[in-house]
Amino acid sequence: MQLDYTVRTDKGFDQAVDAVVQATTDAGFRVLFVHDVAATLAEKGFDRERVSIVELCNAKFASQVLAADVKIGLMLPCPIMVYAEEGRVFITTMRPTLIGGFFPDVDISGVATQVEAVLIGIIDTAAAG
Repeated sequence: MQLDYTVRTDKGFDQAVDAVVQATTDAGFRVLFVHDVAATLAEKGFDRERVSIVELCNAKFASQVLAADVKIGLMLPCPIMVYAEEGRVFITTMRPTLIGGFFPDVDISGVATQVEAVLIGIIDTAAAG
């Protein structure tokens, strides 16, 4: 299985970030923070194409995985990244179903599958049109 789920969008960068935020809310998840990574790097003298990371969470799912193993919190909240590369805009996330491999003593496969489906839905919705 591939590490990430990535799609290209025809939206502009800011439109794509806004669409991810809106789709996240519509999916019943909460946006915790939007990091403008490129701006942070620019403050330190490192220029690059735009990158933003949208941190999102759903209390029900977070509670379930933390109950299974509190150290799974090291992989929370779920990030969706919007980035520009050669003028094209992409939306991507790491697949939550891979997290279980880091915690083989607990079974979070059901929760991870549900969360992954939601994240893919958010990305597909945000990238469309």
